Order: sequence, then structure tokens, then C-alpha cells
Amino acid sequence: MDLGPLGYSSNRDPKSIGSVSEERYVLEKPIPPASPANAPKAVKDAYEKHVKDDNQVSCVMLETMVTELQKQHEDMKAHEMIVALRQLYQGQSRHERFLVSKALFSCKLSSGNSVGPHVLKMIGYITNLEKIGFSLQKELETDLILQLLPKLYKGFVMNYMMHDLDKPLPELLKMLQTAEENLTKGKGVETRACHVFVLKPCSFL
Repeated sequence: MDLGPLGYSSNRDPKSIGSVSEERYVLEKPIPPASPANAPKAVKDAYEKHVKDDNQVSCVMLETMVTELQKQHEDMKAHEMIVALRQLYQGQSRHERFLVSKALFSCKLSSGNSVGPHVLKMIGYITNLEKIGFSLQKELETDLILQLLPKLYKGFVMNYMMHDLDKPLPELLKMLQTAEENLTKGKGVETRACHVFVLKPCSFL
């Protein structure tokens, strides 16, 4: 079984553990105090139903956990489990976000290395941040890629910013690869090679 970061099967969501939607409320609402003996029947029935639903959801949650998590949560009610798991997940998510963002912001292209794999790696980091709920603004994504290019691409960056281009990252990647080819082949000085390349896509805007 493929297990996710919380010990669940990767195709399960903790909020969908209940076998029917009516039982999922136990994840958000703790079991209330036991009803007094003189409580109305409706109150007693609601309490008994909550206990029953909680037991069922708790069992399903425990069954889908890895052994270590089962031992940690076996004495908890469903609401207590979900609170504990959320805290665990948030801690893991923050740590993962730190590592991915650190790798992204330090992903500088060294002179002589190909721009294609470099930009693809940055796009991968950006995508990973989106998956853990930390999306960057589109403009910041582009700025990061352009700022971490070596001086060789100074002309490309100046023209891209001057013409206020707003390209999706895959298209920006293609533009940079073409600029790299022009620079490698020695088609004019650096600024001219980038200038000719950048203006070409503008013709169909």
C-alpha cells in the first residue's frame, strides 16, 4: 500500500475517512459530555449516535495508519486524532516548504551550464511548492528565473522587462533555450542576439 506523509494510503483524505458523509462531523466536533439520566430522549439518542459514529470513524482511521501512528493514536477519539494529525502534517509541510524554497532561491545558473535543465529544475521546485499549498505569484516566479541567470543573459532580461512580456514558464523556457542557441552560435553580440529573439514572439501578440 502506498502511504502518504501521515501514514494514510496516498489515495485517502483524512476528511473522507467516514464511510458515509453523515459521519464526517465527528472529525470536527468532539464527543459532548454524557447525557444526564433525566435528559430528553432526543438528546440521549444524539449522544449515543455521536459515540457510535466516532467509534466507527476512529476504527477506519486506525486501520489506514502505519503501525507507529496506530500506537500513538489508538486511545484517541476521531476528533483528537484529526487534530493531532493536522499538527503533524503542518510541521512536516513547513519543513518541506523550507527545504524546497531554499533550493529554489539558491538555484543560480553558473556560466557554461545549459539553461534548459536549470529552468526545468526551478519550475519543478515551484510546482512542488504549489503542491504543498504555497503558490508563488506568477510575476515572482518569472522574476526569480530571470534574476538567477548569469550575466550572459543580461540583454535577454533587459529586453524581456522592457517589453513587459508575460509568458507562461514553459514558453519562457523555450525563449531562453533559443537565446542560448543564438549566443552559443555567436550570432552577433549578446544584446543583439537576445534582442532579436525577444522581439520575435511579440509579433503575434
